[in-house]
Amino acid sequence: MLINLKAEMARKDVKPKDIAEFLSVRLATIYDKINGHYDFSFNEALKIKRHFFPAHDLEYLFDRQENKPA
Repeated sequence: MLINLKAEMARKDVKPKDIAEFLSVRLATIYDKINGHYDFSFNEALKIKRHFFPAHDLEYLFDRQENKPA
């Protein structure tokens, strides 16, 4: 799950629908990717970062929390 991306979306009031429309993909696809079922492509991640979250690093936004040591 992309916890940092979800947190920043909440802070900036960016809805999954906004990202889906921006990328011209189905809303369900965005939910699947945010929840970690599938990965965003590099180009998708870059577009999201540049358009919605220019102040944040890609590494921060798209860090998968499952990989963190306990």
